[in-house]
Amino acid sequence: GDVGGLLADVLDAAGDDDWQPPDTGSLQGDLAALNHEIQAALTARPPIVAALIAASFRSEQADRAQRRLWEDRYARCEIIVSRAVRRGELPPRTDARRLLIAATAPLYHQLVLLRTPPDPHLPDHAARTAALAASAGAFAEPPPAGDT
Repeated sequence: GDVGGLLADVLDAAGDDDWQPPDTGSLQGDLAALNHEIQAALTARPPIVAALIAASFRSEQADRAQRRLWEDRYARCEIIVSRAVRRGELPPRTDARRLLIAATAPLYHQLVLLRTPPDPHLPDHAARTAALAASAGAFAEPPPAGDT
């Protein structure tokens, strides 16, 4: 019906794919591979992803569709954290969403907010930083009261 509806359709269609997060065998490797995918999407020409993000601020329909897409992508990426917990790289009860946001946020901050040129080292650096913090328990939820 309008541009917002069109953008919502584009965003909803983006979620109807079979994309799965990378599986490199390590938390840091998975986060780095994910970050490289994000950097490639954010720096692609034409800048479709950045345009969709910007448009979501101007259309309630596009905003809702973008939120659905982010929820889908974060849900799919939680397996990265589950695998790392099973491998013993992370403490149990690590909050996947908080870790994923910490690992990917530097890319969005640099490329979307500050609009700096892509740094080929940023995806790996952000992944390493988040993985180190996570392995130290920075994203672990405390055990429920009464558990020891």
